[in-house]
Amino acid sequence: MRLITFQHDSSTRLGAIKRGCVVDLNANDAKIPPDMLALLRGGETMLGRAKEVVEKGDARLSVDDVHLCCPLPSPPRIFAVGVNYLDHFNEIPEDERAARNMSLPKRPLIFNKQTTSANGPFDSIVLPAESTELDHEAELGVVIGKTCRRVPCEQAHRVIAGYTIVNDVSVRDWQRAAPTMTMGKSWDTHCPMGPALVTQDEVPDPLNLQVRLTVDGEERQNFNTGEMLFKIDEQIAYLSTAFTLLPGDVITTGTSKGVAAYRPGQPWLKAGQYVRVEIEGLGYIENQIVKDDAKSFISA
Repeated sequence: MRLITFQHDSSTRLGAIKRGCVVDLNANDAKIPPDMLALLRGGETMLGRAKEVVEKGDARLSVDDVHLCCPLPSPPRIFAVGVNYLDHFNEIPEDERAARNMSLPKRPLIFNKQTTSANGPFDSIVLPAESTELDHEAELGVVIGKTCRRVPCEQAHRVIAGYTIVNDVSVRDWQRAAPTMTMGKSWDTHCPMGPALVTQDEVPDPLNLQVRLTVDGEERQNFNTGEMLFKIDEQIAYLSTAFTLLPGDVITTGTSKGVAAYRPGQPWLKAGQYVRVEIEGLGYIENQIVKDDAKSFISA
């Protein structure tokens, strides 16, 4: 299934993309919850109901008539894996690696992106007023489907709900300002993902998917997920050794070479540009860069 969160007629619901149409899961079955987290927490039973609706449901909409939201608008957590491709490590200049005491990781390098960074597959990415060093990182996202702890590598496939496309947008000067990277990786809108949560049955080999990123049509990144240093099962085993993984947790599995920070002239993302990330079999996401309005607010 290609599960989506979408807006239509002023409501947000769950659906699935099938043959270019949106199957409205909630309109077909009132027992299916209207949000993705609740669907995943419902386990195999609820996913089975969704699959039955996708196969037989009549309530369908045109994709052009809905707004595709982030599949998981409020994921419990977003875990990111840094320096997980050799080509990305090698593109970092040697003097920078030396200054940062940086060597090839011996275990997955994990950092967090805050959940408020989650963004829709076609929604705008904000260029902060506080920086011009906005960068892109095309990545395969893995969505956890079951509560789990200490998962052996050979059992990792059992806890995966599916896959999605992620752009790990980064504010490089803020990232470099602290060793944790959190502040440079977690700005609002800086984790667009989607367009769907694609279940495992539709992704025969997640470690053989071509990933491509373009900016205004110019190719910046092109690599294969099979080039990961730490594979998906290793990432899940490592994370779940320390703490319990939850349904809806997202793991962004790392990027390869071609980021703006290490390209000639450092072509940072600018307002008005469009960034497109395509992953074989999963589709694409495309987001326009817009200026931050820099307004402050405090809720009542």
